Amino acid sequence: MALHRIDRWKGLEPGETGAAIALGNFDGVHRGHRQVIAEAAKAAAALKAPLGVVSFEPHPRVYFGRETEPFRLMTVHQQSRALDALGVDLFYVLPFDDEMAALSDQGFACQVLHKGLGARHVAAGFDISFGKGRSGDPDLLRRYGEALGFGVSIAQPVADPDGEKCSSSAIRQALREGRPERAAALLGRPFAIEGVVVHGDKLGRTIGFPTANMAMVDYVRPAFGIYAVRTRLADGREIPGVAYIGRRPTVEGVDERLEVHLLDFDEDIYGQTLETDFIALLRGDEKFDSLDAMVAQMDRDKANARRILLPEF
Repeated sequence: MALHRIDRWKGLEPGETGAAIALGNFDGVHRGHRQVIAEAAKAAAALKAPLGVVSFEPHPRVYFGRETEPFRLMTVHQQSRALDALGVDLFYVLPFDDEMAALSDQGFACQVLHKGLGARHVAAGFDISFGKGRSGDPDLLRRYGEALGFGVSIAQPVADPDGEKCSSSAIRQALREGRPERAAALLGRPFAIEGVVVHGDKLGRTIGFPTANMAMVDYVRPAFGIYAVRTRLADGREIPGVAYIGRRPTVEGVDERLEVHLLDFDEDIYGQTLETDFIALLRGDEKFDSLDAMVAQMDRDKANARRILLPEF
């Protein structure tokens, strides 16, 4: 059964209710999130029920204005693919609007989880909060489950070998610090930006480094600089490359952008949707005295990326 995405909690059709669900935001679908989904999967198997995941759009932190900078780890489309790979049947992307924000913890449990989704089981993280003012907690969720007739399981925190809790906040911090390897360890896979290739000023082509340019939209901003990356094309091919994130100070750029130079590649991919994995930070952003100096450094960056991504060469 392929994943079915549902963007509402009212008036659901037959087959869209009665799931064992994982409840959370699941930005990143990281190792801790997968623990919660595994708890829901165990209940789904025991109940012979669909496996569901509940998330919210926009993210509650955006709705309440607690985030002034871009911070998302993945798009809803990327979430859907990641959840499909985990065997999720129903992906509820619930609108976080004025009505949702006004629901008390009891109202959320009764109106959304019970009456709306008809949940048979709810799995959540140890730090779950829900309802107006984030007043709901794991104990209240258990109490509501008992009253409304759905089971509840609470997943324990997942830590890395150093004992640090796996969280979306820790992943964002690692990326902002220029530590994509650390982010990948917490995510369970590399951090990836997906975007449509758009036309830029074509400076890269004139200096021998043609790039695929993509808007950053609301992704968290990794540290500006040059990265060794792997990019998946629309046809599924994965191409190693070098990526730049920044404002291009050498040419007095102002907008933030992602530019990816694919190694040993020369095809027209304008308009295609690419997904770029960030593997290693090669260096920070720099302003060069001349284009020649910048090109010389880019040649060194390309060689360094090749050693990391293609060590056999």
